[in-house]
Amino acid sequence: MSPALTAEIAQRFAAIALGHVRREYPNKPGHVLAGPEDARTPRELHPIFYGSFDWHSCVHGYWMLAHLLQRFPQIEAAPAIRALFDAQLTPDNVEGECAYLAAPEARGFERPYGWGWLLKLSAELSLHTHHAWFDTLQPLADALVARFEDFLPIATYPVRVGTHFNTAFALRLAADYAEATGNGALFSLLCETALRWYGTDENCPAWGEPSGDDFLSSALVEAECMRRLMPQDDFLGWFDRFLPQIEAGQPETLFSPARVSDRSDGKIAHLDGLNLSRAWCWRALGKAIPEDDPRRSMMVAAAEAHLAAALPHVAGDYMGEHWLASFATLALEA
Repeated sequence: MSPALTAEIAQRFAAIALGHVRREYPNKPGHVLAGPEDARTPRELHPIFYGSFDWHSCVHGYWMLAHLLQRFPQIEAAPAIRALFDAQLTPDNVEGECAYLAAPEARGFERPYGWGWLLKLSAELSLHTHHAWFDTLQPLADALVARFEDFLPIATYPVRVGTHFNTAFALRLAADYAEATGNGALFSLLCETALRWYGTDENCPAWGEPSGDDFLSSALVEAECMRRLMPQDDFLGWFDRFLPQIEAGQPETLFSPARVSDRSDGKIAHLDGLNLSRAWCWRALGKAIPEDDPRRSMMVAAAEAHLAAALPHVAGDYMGEHWLASFATLALEA
């Protein structure tokens, strides 16, 4: 049977995240100092998202915990997750996060990866019966929606790398927020931007994959972005043009899991995330095509191979452990 998220896995992943979302050090701040007064600790800069090595990893650690709590509310970690959210998602803490973003030097902070993940977290919280968390976080979500609205119209070109700067991944996550909150204007902006950036792409060679520190497949995450934002029939035609040789197993690199030589190296450890994010994309894309399409079984098999390569390595060294479970959750839930 295909791997799936179970209560046992959810408990294991929750324990991992609870061990790092409030672990302040080591820490890699994406922080611009305008003067000596800005030399502050992670917790002083970010009252909520100061753990997990960096801001964006902390945000998607919270997303994963919210998702696991929603899916399996009776797991052993559930009381600790609820206590964490009650303690951290307070009006004062959210105000502190918003104040950081308001500084002129923070205009590009976490653009676009962290922006997408914060909106993904907000979308997840909207599903919880405990709506106080969603309502409390809303000012920060509003601030990042405004950033998308300001940035996307002036972003002439997409960013196609396999790391945090990838624009397709951010659009994909933001789409979940737009739909969950009924923000039709944001969803339309995301659709228009995706079509402007990617709508005419054809015959993707994927020759640059994998790069040495990729955790996203530039090709597959673009396809997953378009699947999420385009009408089904339009997407199928676009997908046929974008990756026309899937039935022949091409581009071959997209079907072969990346090899990870040193999981204590933070950049090399990204490749475990690449395998997990490819599995997420392959699974989601495979479900979008007809069941009798021969490509579907190939895409499912590719997803299984990538999951098998990465799932055993979600925990172990902190350089991967502080973030990989979130991507494993995406893949298992696709």
